[in-house]
Amino acid sequence: MEPRPRRVPFTDRLRVPGGRDGRRMLVVAIIDKVGTGLWSGAATLYFIYVAHLSIAQIGVLMGLSGILGVAGPPLAGRLADRFPVTRVLVVAQLARGAALLALLTTNDYALLVLFSALGALPDRASSVLTKLFAARVAGPDRIRYQAIQRTAVNIGWAVGAAGAAAALTVGTTASYRALLLANVVSYAVIGALTLRCAEPPSPSRVVASPATAPGYGVPPTASPRVPATPWRDRRYLAFAGSEIWLFLDDSILQVGFPLWIVHATDAPVGLAPLVLVLNSVLVIALQVPLSRFGETRAAARRLLVPIGAAFLTGGVALAASAGGGPWFATAAVLLAAVAFTLAEILHSLSSWELSVALAPGEAQGAYLGVHGLAQSAQRSLGPVVVGAAVSAGPFAWPALGASLVLACLAQHRLVRPDAAPAVTAPESARAPEAPAT
Repeated sequence: MEPRPRRVPFTDRLRVPGGRDGRRMLVVAIIDKVGTGLWSGAATLYFIYVAHLSIAQIGVLMGLSGILGVAGPPLAGRLADRFPVTRVLVVAQLARGAALLALLTTNDYALLVLFSALGALPDRASSVLTKLFAARVAGPDRIRYQAIQRTAVNIGWAVGAAGAAAALTVGTTASYRALLLANVVSYAVIGALTLRCAEPPSPSRVVASPATAPGYGVPPTASPRVPATPWRDRRYLAFAGSEIWLFLDDSILQVGFPLWIVHATDAPVGLAPLVLVLNSVLVIALQVPLSRFGETRAAARRLLVPIGAAFLTGGVALAASAGGGPWFATAAVLLAAVAFTLAEILHSLSSWELSVALAPGEAQGAYLGVHGLAQSAQRSLGPVVVGAAVSAGPFAWPALGASLVLACLAQHRLVRPDAAPAVTAPESARAPEAPAT
């Protein structure tokens, strides 16, 4: 029987796993999110008031950027298995800054689309590379490190968004450009900080010595071991596919709540931004304390049950919010926000641990890259699903909650310990049978 999660002493709660490099990468994540918060709050307005694009043009620009960005996670994961992850991450950070800086050079629509799309590729790649670095530098404490990192980046995002709100009160072309340049500077700073991080140990990058190189005692008939690939691991692909649906909490909170509050409830419109504030406060307050419930693969698997319950509670509460007056609607919306935020927190713990635990060490980057596709795909699919739920009416939310419960149960069965990975390899890649003795 597995021991119950231990209560972490207060002094240990202040310790950041991974030593100096773990702390340095935490600073990198905070600065990154401050810069992103500054620019994200102004990006749409920049394209409207500075580049003079229409709403339709902005939609196409963001859509095409999202499509190209999907390729970022698997590409980054593959590169991180072959090269030092810190160096690949620095390249991605500098590429993000260069693509963003290029927006200042033109108002031509085709070029703006091109630069935005080129920036989306390293942007999505950076999230996977940061996760891979954390998994390697923190080792068995990776769940706690992830929890601390999520707490820190939420604080960074809030600081950046507040700074953007203050700058946007000016509303001049110079203020929009200043926010863009501030984000570019943040990329240069985090690139310099990342260069100072030592490369964490990786089981996938082993340099061959002369004794094991071809021609040094290795029989000519022996063939090197074919590395594992997630594209032939049916269980991991199914796990990553189910993650697309479970990441819907992001679109529900960012897109669904504002639309639902405005179009279907009697709650005040000002409740919409407060939902995001409540979400950030809960993540900051609960992410680290709850991390002790997802420190092992078995514990992460158990979390899928309360995750499903939280999703269903949130769906039912949102449906109920359409049937009462302002006070009732407000209370129901807040209950739904708490439920979906709790699902988000617990799912981040479960998803982080399972995505690493199910990945073989020699192909960890490639596997995490495939897992990163889930979040990228959700960013494109999620707003469509949530928009359809808002249009369909109150009964769509419990139905969506029930579908998320089914996804949790399916994943719970998929990652059970006795489920062997279903990997399909070509005949030529299979190990030869041992000779009979």
